[in-house]
Amino acid sequence: MNFKEIVASRYAVKSFNGESIPEDKIGELKEMMLLAPTSFNLQPWKVQIVKDTVLKEKLKPVSWNQPQITTSSHVFVICANTDLDALAKRLEKRMLEEGGNPEKSKMFMGMIWGFLHKLDEPSKLIWAQRQAYIALSHGMNGAKALGFDSCPIEGFDPDAYSEILALPENLVPTVVMPVGYASDSPRPKLRFYTEEMFF
Repeated sequence: MNFKEIVASRYAVKSFNGESIPEDKIGELKEMMLLAPTSFNLQPWKVQIVKDTVLKEKLKPVSWNQPQITTSSHVFVICANTDLDALAKRLEKRMLEEGGNPEKSKMFMGMIWGFLHKLDEPSKLIWAQRQAYIALSHGMNGAKALGFDSCPIEGFDPDAYSEILALPENLVPTVVMPVGYASDSPRPKLRFYTEEMFF
């Protein structure tokens, strides 16, 4: 499929058939999500992938009992990473490891630190969550490109997810993406007219 066919055929699956996706395909999906762009290339998101049946059963009640959680092959829990200072230090280290120009890297990091120091804690979370949604978009379209399906889920209790998955404080569950093979059928896409959305 070309990209237009991918975005046209992708839809929010309401139920999966329970079949497992091969791990090599999950590996390809991770690589696709890793290529998602982020501001300053800070990559302030992290994903816990849940495939354990018992864990999925625990997550379902705190996900409005949506069947996608337990019928999927894997559940991608996309978290915003609010430890931006640590990410900035890691990025600088990686740039130098990859042979980046030290002077240019220093200038670039100066811009990053200037931006980060203006953010309070709530702003850090909001900013990181915006970046996480870009990774989600790559994940949904990537899944369809690889021959399986997905569903973005915002209807869940982030605090309960954090407790069940024993997540550190800096990782905030932001959006959930179950993936698998659909057992339902897509309905025709309903969108506003192009001229209403672009001006």
